Amino acid sequence: QVQVVESGGGLVQAGGSLRLSCVASGRTFSTYAMGWFRQAPGKEREFVLAISRSGGSTYYADSVKGRFTISRDNAKNTVYLQMNSLKPEDTAVYYCAARPFRSDIIFLSPGEYTYWGQGTQVTVSS
Repeated sequence: QVQVVESGGGLVQAGGSLRLSCVASGRTFSTYAMGWFRQAPGKEREFVLAISRSGGSTYYADSVKGRFTISRDNAKNTVYLQMNSLKPEDTAVYYCAARPFRSDIIFLSPGEYTYWGQGTQVTVSS
């Protein structure tokens, strides 16, 4: 069983920055495609960013392009979400997800991911 744990959430003013971290257990982290999703109160969980197992491919939701960056360190079993120029509409619980897969591709749908973290709250004040 793979455990996924997010950290780094908090309260920040609009225009500020936060960096979220996600650690996934297991000796085969380099075989996991990883993704970040978020869910605001009363809304469905939505895709934010994804990265392939090697880090060679990434994909960003239009709403975060130019502001958020995803990266990974396979030696540390960690994927990062750097969030800059935060807006109040970025307020949500942010979830990290992992999908072991044989190919170096990315996944965009929540249903395609196998393991999920408990989430970390990000609140952006105006």
